Amino acid sequence: MTLCGEGHLPPEVWEAARHHPDFRVRRHLGRNRRIPPELRGLLADDPSAMVRAWMATGPREWVWPRTTLPEEVVVKLMTASTDPDDLVTADEIASSLPFSRQIPDSYYRSLPTHPNPKLRIQATFTWQSLTDDQREALRADPDPAVRAAAQRGDREYDPAATEADLPERDCHARVHILLHHALPQSVIDRCFADRRNLWSLATNRHTPADAVDRLARDPDRTVRLAVAQRNDVGPEVLALLAEDPDEEVRAHAAVRPLFQARPHSSPGWQPPAPAGPELTAWYRACATSPHLLARQAVAGSPMLPPELIPLLAADPDPSVRHLLAEYQENAPAETVLEAFVARPDLRETLHLTTRLPRTGLAHLLAHHDPGVRALAAADPTLPEPPVALLDDPSPEVRRAAATNPLLPADVLETLLQDPDLARPAAANPSLTGPRLHALLDAAGLARP
Repeated sequence: MTLCGEGHLPPEVWEAARHHPDFRVRRHLGRNRRIPPELRGLLADDPSAMVRAWMATGPREWVWPRTTLPEEVVVKLMTASTDPDDLVTADEIASSLPFSRQIPDSYYRSLPTHPNPKLRIQATFTWQSLTDDQREALRADPDPAVRAAAQRGDREYDPAATEADLPERDCHARVHILLHHALPQSVIDRCFADRRNLWSLATNRHTPADAVDRLARDPDRTVRLAVAQRNDVGPEVLALLAEDPDEEVRAHAAVRPLFQARPHSSPGWQPPAPAGPELTAWYRACATSPHLLARQAVAGSPMLPPELIPLLAADPDPSVRHLLAEYQENAPAETVLEAFVARPDLRETLHLTTRLPRTGLAHLLAHHDPGVRALAAADPTLPEPPVALLDDPSPEVRRAAATNPLLPADVLETLLQDPDLARPAAANPSLTGPRLHALLDAAGLARP
């Protein structure tokens, strides 16, 4: 697991692992974030369904920016058939892909016109995101299964179908319909009368304006907040919510006009509109807005123009700077380090980025947080070896110090005999090739 699932694999090691006879070795490769997606995609042809399944779920760590599999690999997994002897079915493998963040946008754009009817059916799953021309083409598709799927998509716009399909009991299907489908007045009236699913009504873009206006006055703050987050509410409702007793509702109402003014991208599964001057100007307006929500929104946006990163890195609110560190590939190193120190919840993610400084950290050796001391303990540019940290009360700090190449050879040899620190010591980059071979010999591993 450590080598194949987490390590940086040289080409010869990758090839040896990929062709290993034991599928339990091969499956770890599919979740190794350090293996390029075009190589991991080769596992789509693995004879073991378990290996293909692990590759489809992808790396466990969610790192930004995401890395996507080649489109042809996604198509292969989505259209595969099941072998009766497989422990995991092809449908189970395909269903895990959308949650793995490994599907490229080009795949979704190809669905409405894909040669494979199974994938054209997938296009109907997001019926309201398609353009009018795409929906019309799917209604007239030569494959009857695609036409039937298009008819099911059309039911989302039919209030009578909503009433017929709506389950009375609380369940996922009921919530989904009330969140996304066109609503008849009778359903809206029942929800108000029973004070049931009002948050769903407040979120549904098909909810009529008079119902939205009523929801803006609802005693439940979560309902009013959902209204304040809609992009179609008018100035009168926003003015009402700007005086709301809840601070979060007021904040969203205040910033909503700015979000409503955002230039739109192309509709449906079309290539996104280029970030031209109009969109860049909108991002700048948000980045310089007095409203914290606007600055937070663009700091975490994957479409943020790079020229605005220095501006947000100097933002007076730490939450904006921390979002920048988490989501922007070009965030300044000092911003990333600040977020690492201040936000333990972000450390697992920031540890995986190349933007986190690994040197010049001597000033953090005495930090009160062991996670910060551990980062500094591994710094190979410290003015002196971190021998004292080998006795730190935190195991995390001791392990990090054991990996530091500044440690004297005799200290490192002692650590290799310590049951608690032998593993990180064996990862110390100062160990020579002959010494590493000697360790493997002592472990009884035969040389090739």
